[in-house]
Amino acid sequence: MTAIPSRRTSPESATPSTTVTPSTAVTAELTRLLFGPGPGPGPGGGGHGHRPWRALAADPALHRWTDGSVADRIADSYRRLRLLDERVDAAALAADPVRLAALHEWTAPVDGALTVLAGIHYNLFLGSLLDHDPDPKRPLDEYLRMDRVGTFLCTELAHGNDATALETVADYDRTDRTFTLHTPHPGARKFMPNTGPAGGPKSAVVAARLRVDGHDHGIFLFHAPLTDEAGPLPGVTVRALPLRPGSPVDHCLTSFDRLVLPREALLTGAHGRLADDGTFSSALGSKRKRFLTAIGRVAVGKLCMSASAVGGARLALVTAVRYAHHREISDTRPDRRRPLWSLRTHHGPLLAGLATVYAMTALHRAAVARWAGHDPADPADRSAAERQVAITKGWTTWQARALIIEARERCGAQGLLPVNGLAALAADIEGTITAEGDNLALWAKAGAELLLEEGEGPEGDGPAGDGPAGEGASEEGASEGDLADPAVRQALLGVAWRLRLARARVRLRAAPAGDGLRRWNSAAPDALTAVTARAESDAGAALLAWADTAADPATRAVLLDLHQLFTLDRIADHATTLLAAGRLTGAQAGALPDVQERSFGRLAGHALALVDAFDLPEALLDRHPIATARYQEAFTA
Repeated sequence: MTAIPSRRTSPESATPSTTVTPSTAVTAELTRLLFGPGPGPGPGGGGHGHRPWRALAADPALHRWTDGSVADRIADSYRRLRLLDERVDAAALAADPVRLAALHEWTAPVDGALTVLAGIHYNLFLGSLLDHDPDPKRPLDEYLRMDRVGTFLCTELAHGNDATALETVADYDRTDRTFTLHTPHPGARKFMPNTGPAGGPKSAVVAARLRVDGHDHGIFLFHAPLTDEAGPLPGVTVRALPLRPGSPVDHCLTSFDRLVLPREALLTGAHGRLADDGTFSSALGSKRKRFLTAIGRVAVGKLCMSASAVGGARLALVTAVRYAHHREISDTRPDRRRPLWSLRTHHGPLLAGLATVYAMTALHRAAVARWAGHDPADPADRSAAERQVAITKGWTTWQARALIIEARERCGAQGLLPVNGLAALAADIEGTITAEGDNLALWAKAGAELLLEEGEGPEGDGPAGDGPAGEGASEEGASEGDLADPAVRQALLGVAWRLRLARARVRLRAAPAGDGLRRWNSAAPDALTAVTARAESDAGAALLAWADTAADPATRAVLLDLHQLFTLDRIADHATTLLAAGRLTGAQAGALPDVQERSFGRLAGHALALVDAFDLPEALLDRHPIATARYQEAFTA
């Protein structure tokens, strides 16, 4: 691949190739950019802490099985959870959002159910206990040893995204200094926690309304034992929910019938504390803010969900790309055969998927770094970090769904077989999209926040190509040259989301005053599109930053081609908006397909290097026959 002298010019190739030998140097540097470096030795052992999780992903003892009864498969995932727990410092893991996200990135390709169980136990349960005031009467030892598994009970049957309306109550008795946890009606039953009999004894942190003498102080978390070896404890009712698609987990409806909890069951902090005599104090006057502080671990959960999406999408693309290279089809001559990958109609969507998954990973890394570096004492900084995490979660999980479905389709009927892993990935991503806040609800919140911010208008005064084109250049040459410039492409993506946000503000102002719902409904479509465009712009910028730091010219060339493919796809999506605003010329729009096609031609021969850089263990890929050259033997042995 041709080295390029500067960021402003993408590499050229006279003849598209599909037979380039994967470069070990390119693969090695791509792996470094994907998974490191940082504190600690070597690629994968750096700031994101991926090396130990990759080692776990290589262990056959942790790999999911596709046969057996549902009950056996659920029990087996809990067995894997305990195997994982034997190899980690549970308290240190729960306290480290960077390592938690990395864990999810590697367990998602291994076992979707294990990923769910680990996220709940380490992040939502242990993390919530660690984030609140410690209490000597509430020791963590049995959870750190996993003698008991932790779970998290927040969502109710009648309250999902409107969690601030939860109706489970915890009434304080001043006399004996206890709480009575109660489910007042069937709609207040906790919906979908993993409280079934599998996995042994369990405890939970339960979101409930703290009431003292009938006065509601808002929703707080309470530590409550749920089950022992014999089943639910007195005052706890657990009812299994119907089986959902994907990796099976023991999801249940859980309710409480005047369950008495000790004084230390209340998880306290600056957002709320209760004296023995029932006197309540809080640094926050808003019940909503108290609740959001109490469930602060959900923000880390969003990072974990986007990590799961990135990990699952990478496995899907590795499987589809490798299968396309060793699956042969008839050539134009009957005495010859050629790999399926050689067809542009086949490799085009997968190359676009690779560009997207690299951008997804880069965006996720930026969101993890932003969250890890935010100032919890600064409300504005925390709010901005939370929004970036939420946008990353929504965009990466939606993109992962599209990529996994595309990869499955490119593998034909083989992709439908559970043994090849793609069917499970496709089902598991649906839960990821819904978990820790439905994506559409996250988009609505982010869109509303962007609407209310003081923002600048779209940058620049003319079409994106006006500056670089140069005097006397042909219209065709100018437009193609501009679109080959990554800075121009990035500028267009930045303009796109600002234009959509500006349009949303116009619609908001034009709607009748005094009708908040109607005003929001008028602005919402453009506001949500602006959030999507913002995510795309941020993902492109993060991917371009990788290209800027690449030491190897060939690696940099590959990354710039990935950036070109990714950004041109998105610019095409926003072409009408950009053309109408005069930010994209007609010549540029007409040149889009040609510039894009050259990236396909240059990247097609480097697909194996791109997927090899994902560094998925061969021991894991061997579990999926079509990811190996021996896929036919798997069905004849």
